[in-house]
Amino acid sequence: MKKKYLLSLPVWLAGGAVWAQDCAQYVNPFIGTGAVAQSLSGNNYPGATVPFGMVQLSPDTREAPDWAQASGYDYNDKTIFGFSHTRLSGTGASDFIDILMLPMTDRRTESRFTHEKEQAVPGYYRVLLQDDSINAELTATARVGVHRYTYYNKEKSAKVFFDLNHSANKGSWGRQIINSQIRQVSANAIEGYRIITGWGKLRKIYFYAEFSAPIQSSELINGDRTHKNIAVVNGNNLRGIFDFGNCGVVECKLAISPVSIENARQNLEVEAAGKSFDAIRSAAYGNWNRELGKIQIECGEHEKEIFYTALYHTMIQPNVMSDVNGDYMAADYSTRKLSGNQAHYSTFSLWDTYRAAHPLYTILEPARSADFVNSMIRQYEYYGYLPIWQLWGQDNYCMIGNHAVPVVVDAVLKGLPGIDAEKAYEAVKQSLTTPHHNSPFEVWDEYGYMPEDLQTQSVSITLEQSFDDWCAAQLARHLDKKKDYEFFMKRSANYRNLHHPETRFFQPKNSKGEWILPFDPYKYGANGGYPFTEGNGWQYYWYVPQNVPDLIELTGGREAFCKRLDEFFTSDETSGEKNDNASGFVGLYAHGNEPSHHVAYLYAMAGQPAKTQQLADFIKRTLYNTSSSGYAGNDDCGEMSAWYVFSALGFYPVNPASGEYVIGSPTVDRAVVKVGDDKEFVVNVVRKGEPEKAIFVKSLKLNGRELDGYSLSHRDIMAGGTLDVVLTAKSGGSLLKLK
Repeated sequence: MKKKYLLSLPVWLAGGAVWAQDCAQYVNPFIGTGAVAQSLSGNNYPGATVPFGMVQLSPDTREAPDWAQASGYDYNDKTIFGFSHTRLSGTGASDFIDILMLPMTDRRTESRFTHEKEQAVPGYYRVLLQDDSINAELTATARVGVHRYTYYNKEKSAKVFFDLNHSANKGSWGRQIINSQIRQVSANAIEGYRIITGWGKLRKIYFYAEFSAPIQSSELINGDRTHKNIAVVNGNNLRGIFDFGNCGVVECKLAISPVSIENARQNLEVEAAGKSFDAIRSAAYGNWNRELGKIQIECGEHEKEIFYTALYHTMIQPNVMSDVNGDYMAADYSTRKLSGNQAHYSTFSLWDTYRAAHPLYTILEPARSADFVNSMIRQYEYYGYLPIWQLWGQDNYCMIGNHAVPVVVDAVLKGLPGIDAEKAYEAVKQSLTTPHHNSPFEVWDEYGYMPEDLQTQSVSITLEQSFDDWCAAQLARHLDKKKDYEFFMKRSANYRNLHHPETRFFQPKNSKGEWILPFDPYKYGANGGYPFTEGNGWQYYWYVPQNVPDLIELTGGREAFCKRLDEFFTSDETSGEKNDNASGFVGLYAHGNEPSHHVAYLYAMAGQPAKTQQLADFIKRTLYNTSSSGYAGNDDCGEMSAWYVFSALGFYPVNPASGEYVIGSPTVDRAVVKVGDDKEFVVNVVRKGEPEKAIFVKSLKLNGRELDGYSLSHRDIMAGGTLDVVLTAKSGGSLLKLK
């Protein structure tokens, strides 16, 4: 896929800070937006947003986006149905897709387009809508979507189609619009809301929009009834057509709010009033440059494009959910107000993002990470437990475990500012001891594992819950809660109760303590009705990140452990129907889904670091690219991207709540990571011999001292300093025969 650069912008200067390079120029928003044969794409989108913004303004190429096009856009499509203001980035299920607009002249509700007339950079998107010959441009602030439509056919009236019925597929998650309203409040402005339920339950989204030209006439449509030039329409299937006459160009600023129309109006006033489209576009690009510039790298242009696009994707979600005045919708649907400079966030895809995305935020976004954690604690105050998968302020309970726990624990142990440690621990403890929804802790405590006849996905839950309990134990120890520490540490070893001593796999048992047979480690589960979640026995075997030495012992020692890893990464066994999320294979390893993500780094922890280095390099080179199918699986709110960012820097958080990073093989020649207002952590890489083959670590020095072992600490990174890495083409040990 040809890269689409549109802006040629200088090095950015803002707030007194200067970046050595224009990092945003390397972002290609089309990466991961459409699959090719026998691939997944990433489920990303190319439209306009700002870092962690509420608005994601992008084209919808499906009339009713669903699982395979969860973000609303597929690079393989040839039709645009309009531009909606919210969406998810890289998820396996679709939601949001709110408030669609489409410019038109001939009352059409879709248009053909081509990629030759489509361009995108961070914070800006444009496309030529061929059927009516209209150039559509999009940009955004945090809470305002900004449109500029240029109508090339001057003989026809400029119209805008406005659709509150457009959504993700109404056949999924019981999705339906409960109520909605469109109201014209002046010659140039409309406002309204819609209440919709689906994957995110009972979402309320309010809007206020101002146009650059007066509305000459309008049609407000409720189902199959059309009303001309009326002020307001209410219903659950609303659309509108607004005619602006022969004005040539129509601009629109549309602000959203989860709280009220008045707050949407305030959001527009503060963020966009009096600002031109081009000024907002430039500010959005500068905002991206400021965030992306927190890591500056030197390497090949191809690698820069993949790296900065990945970093960009980690910064699209979570989304700010508080308005400019501090109001936010609490988990009990009431309106609450923040104090000071706090912000409230949602869109927490925690089963995915706790692994690498949130540890990355603790390095690059410590203050924002504290806001993430405090936002999660606010859910606990109303729900009684921390989020599992939170969307628009409500939990959709998707996936297993409670992986807000490692995020909260990691943030407190790393000393992120502004978090009440005692309150955080209260939320963690209650979330792991109070039975709720898909977490029957009374079963957990009675049996010491999850019996499959009482709790489906039992093996995966047992393994993941054991890790969550370990995290709770570390926070208990940090706060000198000895009894709680002992309680959670005991539970954190529950994974041992499902380890079969003969097969040496984690296998399901029933409530009588009997092994459930036959057992096939190659057979996949999905999201219920089987002991494994989106994976199989082989892929989940390695999930004991809290105690890898014990897993090595259970496997029979280091030699047996590495031999089994060898089989995992080289096996060509294909028995059993694969889950849809199984992709990006290296042997049985499936990089397209998160349970496998840490496994390549286990070799280093078992004394064979060359294989970790070989695999990290192989996965980066073969499973990431610059095409529309640039990811081996769903990006999952930036988790697939976060794996690449860490691995390109040369280390990865195998245990994401330990404050330790396992050394791999850096892609960069040099990286400068901003770790504070006046501190930098620098990775310097020297490649000896054949540079293109130099992927094996010959020596590591941290601030001039030889680095002992296989890991780097978070404390070392945040203190600033220099990691000198010498790479060679010689492995110094046996390697895998990778296909």
